Parts: sequence; C-alpha cells; structure tokens
Amino acid sequence: MKIVLDAMGSDHAPASEIEGALIATEKYGVEIILVGQENLIKPKLAELGGESNPRISIVHCDEVIGMNDSPAMALKQKKNSSICVGVELVSQKMAEGFISAGNTGAVMAASLFKIGRLQGISRPALAATIPTIQDPCVLLDVGANVDCRPQHLVHFAIMGKVYYENVLGKQNPTIGLLSIGEEKEKGNDLTSKTHDLLAGLPLNFIGNVEGRDIPKGGVDVVVCDGFVGNVILKFGEGLAKMILRSLMAEMGPVLANGNDYSAIQSAFERFQKKVDYSEYGGVQLLGINGTSFVCHGRSNAKAIANAIRSCMEYLNHDVNQRIAAEIKPVEE
Repeated sequence: MKIVLDAMGSDHAPASEIEGALIATEKYGVEIILVGQENLIKPKLAELGGESNPRISIVHCDEVIGMNDSPAMALKQKKNSSICVGVELVSQKMAEGFISAGNTGAVMAASLFKIGRLQGISRPALAATIPTIQDPCVLLDVGANVDCRPQHLVHFAIMGKVYYENVLGKQNPTIGLLSIGEEKEKGNDLTSKTHDLLAGLPLNFIGNVEGRDIPKGGVDVVVCDGFVGNVILKFGEGLAKMILRSLMAEMGPVLANGNDYSAIQSAFERFQKKVDYSEYGGVQLLGINGTSFVCHGRSNAKAIANAIRSCMEYLNHDVNQRIAAEIKPVEE
C-alpha cells in the first residue's frame, strides 16, 4: 500500500511528518511518498536516519498552501503546492490515499476538484472519532459543510454507519441527530425535516440527541451540520486539555513526594491516552471517490503515524465501495 503524505502541512513541518512516516513504515510496512520542498525534506530525513529507507520517496514541489490562504484562490494560484500535487497523485492512481495536517479547506477543495465525489453523495463530510465513557462516537460533519440540507445529513448518517461498522467494527451502530432536545419537536427546520427522513430509513436511528449524550457514550454516530460539529469538536479538545492540566496540577505534588503511587499514575496515563488527539490521528473526509485524511495542524509524529494507520484501515476495509452500495438504494 502506498500513501501520500503532505510533508509541509503541520506546525512543525517537515519534522513531524518525516518522523511519523518513519514510524509508520517500520510498524505497518506501508510505502510513503513525501510531497513538498525537497531542500527541506532531504536534510531532515537524513538527520532522522531515514535517507536510505526503501519505503520512503520524495516528490518535490515548490509551493505551500498556508493555513490562512483562501482554499479557492490557493488551488488556482498554487497548483504546484504539496496539497495539490499530493491529491493529484491519488487522482492518477499513483497512491491509494492522501494525508495532510495543512489547510483543511484546501484539502477538501482539492479532493473534490481532482478526485470527485462518490456516486450518489451530495456532500462529502469530515468524520471525527471522539472518545466517550463507552465506545467511541463518530461525529460528522465537523467542518466540511457549514450550511446543510436534510438530504445531506441523511447521507452523513449512512456514511457514518458504514464507517463505524467497517473501521470501528460494530455492526448496526446507533445513529443520533444532534439537536437542542430529545423530543422530535425541538430543534430547527433542518433537524425536524432530517428527523422524518432518517426515521423512514432502515437505520438504527434513535432520534434526537443532545451534546451531553456524546461523552456519555449513549450513541455511536452523531450527525449535524459542519458549523455545529466543528464547534463541538474544538470545544471538546479544549475541555480535554483543561481537564488534563487540572489533573496534572492536582496530582503533581502527590506523585512527587516519593511514595508508591504507581496505580494512580497508571490510571492517569490511561486517561491521558484516551483523550489525546494524537491517538486518533485526524479526521476522514467521507464521500469522495478516493481517500483523504486531515490531521490537526499541531500534529506530532505520533499523530501522523496514527493517521497513516487509520488511512490504511479505511482502505483495507473498502469503505468507499460499501458507502456507494448503501447510498444507491436510498437514492433510487
């Protein structure tokens, strides 16, 4: 399997990407194409001892799309950027998947323009895996579509179901519609119409769910528009960081006094791993006729390596083909 990695995307590029690629080639046997400025990639690759790694190759491109660049303008003006060139490699079947910790809008725009949508899908969606008290929850959309119609959310539900079944391994996952109350009557015009459509499909739809239901683990797949989903995702990241820092501040003096608190420390480390974004790698762009994965801008090597692993799992389970098969009868 061959995956393209945007080497210029993260806040610490290209170091995080190269180190993550080296970890992935060692652990998973995957081939990685690093796309970006060769004059920066080669020295860092040599510094990290990977210049002779047979599973890593470099495709040079001069330009980089910045986080503040307009996606539409960037695609027109920076055609030789690492994002555009990387997605093009997937489009030309020279690799199976693309991963970037760069400009999310540019990754989505390039994927739509160069790879296209799966047949029957009206809008692609970004799907994020969120830790809960019980099983993980897949939330979508988390930023690809600020404004949505009911049919878009129906497609999100179907894509989320297929993703959960094949990547997370749970059949017939529960699906909830994010709203301001559990009652069908609560919400806005979008949630009301979407509720009626989802209720009429052969899905394990449990109705409206509220934001507090997500961390409780009472629902497997939660659908909403990208504006709401992005707010929830970033609020959750901030809350998890606040809790971790608070725990560290409280436990630090206890652990520093030399007593044997190994059980407490072990529990803390397990909790930290559960809420650490780097364990999940990033978010999958569902609904395109290919595979694109978007990582956090501050991704470290561990996050990049886990994104590569997640991308491989997605490809190994033929998720796109399964989504297309489930969408077809709904659209007919």
